[in-house]
Amino acid sequence: MKKLLIALLFVAGIIQLYAANPIVTMETTMGTIKIELWPDIAPKTVANFIGLANGTKEWTDPISKAKVKKPFYDGLIFHRVISDFMIQGGCPLGTGTGNPGYKFEDECFDEGKEIKSGKITDETMAGDVFQQMVIPYLQSNNETTRDKEISKIIEECNKARSGKPMMEHPIEWYIEKTGFKGKFATKGKLKATVDYGVIAMANSGPGTNGSQFFIVTKKDGTPWLNGKHTVFGKVIEGMDVALKIEAVEKGKGDKPVKDVVMTKVRVK
Repeated sequence: MKKLLIALLFVAGIIQLYAANPIVTMETTMGTIKIELWPDIAPKTVANFIGLANGTKEWTDPISKAKVKKPFYDGLIFHRVISDFMIQGGCPLGTGTGNPGYKFEDECFDEGKEIKSGKITDETMAGDVFQQMVIPYLQSNNETTRDKEISKIIEECNKARSGKPMMEHPIEWYIEKTGFKGKFATKGKLKATVDYGVIAMANSGPGTNGSQFFIVTKKDGTPWLNGKHTVFGKVIEGMDVALKIEAVEKGKGDKPVKDVVMTKVRVK
């Protein structure tokens, strides 16, 4: 009976070990922050962060343009720090303009209903079409290779500051024009809110995730960012360190006057 109990405890321990979420240990010049990652909420984002942090994912050095496989975050700074808001890092140039040489999609919402054809009925659906079809098309085509009708619609949307011009054509028209091969679906339920202590992807618009992230230091969270930035984990130790970083003296562009460096970032 005793041997059976020991065996069951051992098995339970193994199950718990493999069920546990990955933990980031982020060593900085101001202390260590530990972050639990949430692969069940944002699997692609978590896999990307782990690959970059541990050096198992290939990325492009923005200076040498060489493709490398080495720990990405070691030696990078928190380049943007705003009191009562967040601390941001992960730019290989330290300016907020760098990336790992690629971009990937957001994971803010559960997948909604698949739609293969029909009218774009409102601006929310127009935004979904724009994010899922048009943005990838623009990223893979320059001004000389873009379809003129697509370019005209974008220009009209910019002038109107609205997605209504997109509603002139049905969904299948955009599928054909952009060569979309995926499964178009409306947004489902919001996966996670941008609360105090969470880590989320920084971006320059929908579908532009790369390596930059931010940790929220605002006690009430930042609900205006819900659905705009992928949340993929939360600080479990060292929030006091994040708050110390938040409080440093800042210069132009909210950049700390004295560099706050991530000396070593690993995920287990």
